[in-house]
Amino acid sequence: MGRAATTRSADLSAGEARRIALRAQGLVGSRPTGGPLGLLRHLRAVQLDTISVLARSHELVAYSRLGALPRKRIESAYWGTDAKAGHPNAFEYWSHAACVLPIEDWPNFGFKREDRRRRGRRWHHLDDAERVCGEVLAKLRAEGPLTANQLGGAKKGGPWWDWSDVKVAVEWLLDIGDVVCTKRVGFQRVYDLPERSLPSHLLDTAPPRDEQIAHLVRNAARALGIATVPDLAAYCGLLTRVVAAALPDVGLEQVTVEGWTRPALLDPTALAAGTRARRSRGVLLSPFDSTIWFRPRVEQVFGFRHRLEAYVPKPQRVHGYFSMPVLLGDRLVARVDPARDDGTLVARSVHVEEQVPIAEAGVGIATALAEAATWVAATSVAVERVTPAQARRPLEATLGELGLA
Repeated sequence: MGRAATTRSADLSAGEARRIALRAQGLVGSRPTGGPLGLLRHLRAVQLDTISVLARSHELVAYSRLGALPRKRIESAYWGTDAKAGHPNAFEYWSHAACVLPIEDWPNFGFKREDRRRRGRRWHHLDDAERVCGEVLAKLRAEGPLTANQLGGAKKGGPWWDWSDVKVAVEWLLDIGDVVCTKRVGFQRVYDLPERSLPSHLLDTAPPRDEQIAHLVRNAARALGIATVPDLAAYCGLLTRVVAAALPDVGLEQVTVEGWTRPALLDPTALAAGTRARRSRGVLLSPFDSTIWFRPRVEQVFGFRHRLEAYVPKPQRVHGYFSMPVLLGDRLVARVDPARDDGTLVARSVHVEEQVPIAEAGVGIATALAEAATWVAATSVAVERVTPAQARRPLEATLGELGLA
């Protein structure tokens, strides 16, 4: 077990805390090693989402930290198999949200699976659940790993959320750990039996509940670098009271940060890595990136208010359908709503933050768009709406210099 939280004598500036957070997330300083799988083990969770604009969110997370890797390499890392051990690299489960998680963390989500089993059902209604679940398990035993469509169809025929009984059943079985997903094909989950898909030593390992929770909180603390209790809770999908109860077993240092309204908890290894940025590349962040997925933390760490507007009626959107924050150095300087039109990456809207130097922001946004365009095989970049208007000139000038205007 670890030691209880202690109080440091020195406070941190807002800038130091911000750089600690970005370094822990692999966005400044040295890049995480080991490619996309090494990054997954560094972050401990990568959120999945169905929206795909430039690319799917889990691909954007790897791109923002590791550069323009082939997207197939990212996919094979998440959904592939360890060549030596012969077991899957990762599995899907509920953490902050639906996430891809390192395979070695399977035992540490056991308490979540048991809690869901005790709850007795998902939020979907399922008549004759025992029969349908039994049929799904029997089909998987007989035929091997299958998608929901192969099991009998994911939808009843109506809207996307109108799941079939088979889909409800297999997702419930995933919730409680009677099936597992370690692979996707065409972004469809492939379901399998844990005893056939997972290494036996993970199935046989069952740490006590409090150790599982402490492990997840410790992972979150390392991935965040510096955090409040709500930050830690959001990262691993736990209640704040559960996180607070686990802290004596985690070993974090309590600090105060300039401008923060809550006490902060510091991963002891975070300061050893330093508080300099050292990476000034402009990069687009997915709205589902773990650096920004908890909106109160984004406002506290970056002074940046961000909302996903994909589900907001178009006339009511302020920044766009899939507005992506632009990270430049250690600050979020702007947001871009991207789209693709054949071989052109289109910035439908660009909003530069107040107090950010226009020329600096224009160059940073342009280089971020240029790199993203190259990654998705676009040969040009088109810019539509720019706010404020005077940011357009340095933005388009830089794109012209890069041969993409």
